[in-house]
Amino acid sequence: MALPRFQPMASTNGYVNLTLRNAMVPQTILAKQLRPYIATTFYRSPRQDSAQPSSALLVQTPDVGLGNGKTARPPLYLTWPHPGWSEKVVHEIITSHRKPETFGDRFAWRVIRVCRWAMDLVTGLGPEQQVDTNHPSTATAATRPLTESQWLVRFIFLESVAGVPGMVAGTLRHLHSIRRLKHDQGWIKTLLEESYNERMHLLTFLEMYKPGWLMRSMIFVAQGIFYNTMFVSYLVSPKVSHRFVGYLEEEAVHTYTRCLREMDEGHLPAWTDTNFKIPDIAIRYWNLKNGQATMKDLILYIRADEASHRGVNHTLGNLDQVKDRNPFSDNGSQKETAALRPTGLEREELM
Repeated sequence: MALPRFQPMASTNGYVNLTLRNAMVPQTILAKQLRPYIATTFYRSPRQDSAQPSSALLVQTPDVGLGNGKTARPPLYLTWPHPGWSEKVVHEIITSHRKPETFGDRFAWRVIRVCRWAMDLVTGLGPEQQVDTNHPSTATAATRPLTESQWLVRFIFLESVAGVPGMVAGTLRHLHSIRRLKHDQGWIKTLLEESYNERMHLLTFLEMYKPGWLMRSMIFVAQGIFYNTMFVSYLVSPKVSHRFVGYLEEEAVHTYTRCLREMDEGHLPAWTDTNFKIPDIAIRYWNLKNGQATMKDLILYIRADEASHRGVNHTLGNLDQVKDRNPFSDNGSQKETAALRPTGLEREELM
């Protein structure tokens, strides 16, 4: 028996409702043959002016409505949320330098000196703005201080480079682990987390300064050279590579310590102004007090991060790169210990 035909009915809700053209249909037919179709509706493409569906799969995250015309930014999606720092740690960070002991140490230190010279050159530091060359990692006084713009240029260039080594080392150890079908001894997480942390530093400063085409070009070239150099270096000698990163983080701690000194001396009035607001991404990432956190607080927290990377990499450079377990694989007090041990932990201390 032929089924009755459906008659589409107009609707204003974006759907087409179907009803039976012939109402004189036996009840038995409805019960047995049309039951699956009675509640069925067919979706019609919505008009351009209709509301968009709400979905967790949207590629654009809209602002969250708070009512009364107010909106708030959505939550910051963090792969590795920051564990935070105690007030004791952030104020006890000091500049330091681990004296080279082996040929690999001396090689890494010489390369860092070249990198420091190149960074001073590309960020436009004049001779009177440079510190004592006899104590480059500990001296923080210069004849002429930097301006806020110069500091931001230096920060952005530094962080665009500092985020590379952890990713290179983590990638190579990941490949090594799956190639040899063995555990990584807890190294991968720490290395990738370090790279992620450096990227968050960069994203924070990019909220305060937008580089021009020249600086973007220099970063593009520097990243290409640095990534490939670190890749080959880590294949040849992971120990020397970690020592190199330890020295690089010494430079980072020195940079932020000098900035704090110039801020305390009143050379950066825009950042010490009570009306100055740090970027929202920093407040959410470091769990700072909204409305109370200052630029000095931000620099203190970033310096503590760099001090932790300094201690971690100097420690990793002291270990057996194949057999030893990473002592910093768990967050917490280990990272604070690393931040307060500028030359790292010796292998004998960890046995």
